[in-house]
Amino acid sequence: MKLHGIKIPHFKNTADSVPQRIPIPQTVTIPTSMHIGKPAEILVKRGDSVKVGQLIARADGFISSNIHSSVSGTVQKIEQTVTSNGAKIPCAIIESDGKQELYENIKPPFINDFDGFINAVKDSGVVGLGGAGFPSFAKLKIDDLARIETVVINAAECEPYITSDTRTMLDKTDYIYKGISAVKKYMNVKDFVIGIEKNKPSAIAKMKELEQKDEHIRVHVLPSMYPQGGEKVLVYNTLKKIIPQGCLPIEVGVIVINVTTLAFIGEYLETGIPLVEKCVTIDGSAVKEPKNVIAPIGTHISDLIEGAGSLKCEPAKVLYGGPMMGIAVPSMNEPVLKNTNAVIFMDKKEAAVPKTTACINCGACIAHCPFRLEPRSIFLAYKAGNVSDLEKLCVDLCMECGCCSYVCPAHRPLVQTNKLAKIKLREYLSYKKEIN
Repeated sequence: MKLHGIKIPHFKNTADSVPQRIPIPQTVTIPTSMHIGKPAEILVKRGDSVKVGQLIARADGFISSNIHSSVSGTVQKIEQTVTSNGAKIPCAIIESDGKQELYENIKPPFINDFDGFINAVKDSGVVGLGGAGFPSFAKLKIDDLARIETVVINAAECEPYITSDTRTMLDKTDYIYKGISAVKKYMNVKDFVIGIEKNKPSAIAKMKELEQKDEHIRVHVLPSMYPQGGEKVLVYNTLKKIIPQGCLPIEVGVIVINVTTLAFIGEYLETGIPLVEKCVTIDGSAVKEPKNVIAPIGTHISDLIEGAGSLKCEPAKVLYGGPMMGIAVPSMNEPVLKNTNAVIFMDKKEAAVPKTTACINCGACIAHCPFRLEPRSIFLAYKAGNVSDLEKLCVDLCMECGCCSYVCPAHRPLVQTNKLAKIKLREYLSYKKEIN
């Protein structure tokens, strides 16, 4: 089996940009949901004083995540806010006092077994920092540890522009190793594979140092082909294992963890400081000086770009993440989230949507889809309302990477239709389950 993809411009303009801390913003907006799953339960109210690292919202259920204050100051209000994905969730708006006082109860966690390790990861509030946002403790809480054969460390960072993972590999190599050592010790894993694209020679050299340091670590240098960082793609290209449809990597003996997530775990075990800040790549055609910055979680995008420098023109579109799978934000008031690894500012020319024309049946969308799905057939089935065909066409396998739309000479909205088709299929399957 050969997995496919596309060659795209890298635009890794900020790979050599050492992250700079921006000034602490006057206010931050911290949503109770910055993760896949149920929003956290808010613990603070208007007028409460908070400090950096203080728990302000507790994980509510297994698939949820703790939320901590990223600044010291006073809670201005708790309000319902519509997020960039359309969900309406409570947010804590905190006015900073500029002191950045650390919460007095913060200390490195005491761990002596697997359960203690999982509880520490949960307490830290860490989620998948490569963009997915899945609560990390839930991913690592495997009932039978003997099932785990390999941990694949996702260091591919295949999206254009983004270099925050690259900076983790260059600047926090020791913490990556601490994270690996903790997983090895408490989860009894003996095989770690770091999957990294070949367009990052400096980062590869750093990861090779870990390989030489520990016989249980292997560095797998991958071709620079998008979407190399997709979970199923990465597992196949590093281990030649195929994750079956509808299954998680553990079904083939694998756990996949982002390299920055792993580094944060290593750092948390040493310091006890929960996830309160992010390294964010600032780039795009509207940016005067692309760079990496460190910002408190909850920093408004307007404050982020002001702290990073300035724009050279009014952006026509602003994205969380990269241009392939990023999410357009409705305003500059949107906050930096836990899984915000980049904010891309596009000028009018870069953001322009090309004119759509008729499909010419060239098959490029099929040839470049990593899973050889049939976007054109999915498009037709969706337009016809034929949900049974959507199921047969395995639209639920689509990872929404955007390869189909990128290569389409007619500029058809294929990935957008796939997203809508997946929703329709989920509704259909849910209804079928109910009536049966």
